[in-house]
Amino acid sequence: MTGCGAPDQAAPPAVDPAGGQTVIDGTVRLAATGGPVAGAYVRLLDRSGEFAAEVVSSPAGGFRFFAAPGPWTVRALTRHGTGEAAVAARPGVTEVTVTV
Repeated sequence: MTGCGAPDQAAPPAVDPAGGQTVIDGTVRLAATGGPVAGAYVRLLDRSGEFAAEVVSSPAGGFRFFAAPGPWTVRALTRHGTGEAAVAARPGVTEVTVTV
């Protein structure tokens, strides 16, 4: 049982390309080894740096946000450190890796 309405972060995204959905789909990776980081708090920030959403990365380091097209920042907070990546989301699936 989960404590929020976030979709399962390990399942593939259900995207209808004809419906114009925009998905930011990514992985949190450790800089030292390239391995996935499970349990990271992954935040989605809008173009002004304001908080928009947060999920916890899956055991494989995966995360997913459904968002509007445009510029976003994805920030990962982990016990290993913090990392972030700029994203230019477009309709469909935009993939990103955040290294910490």
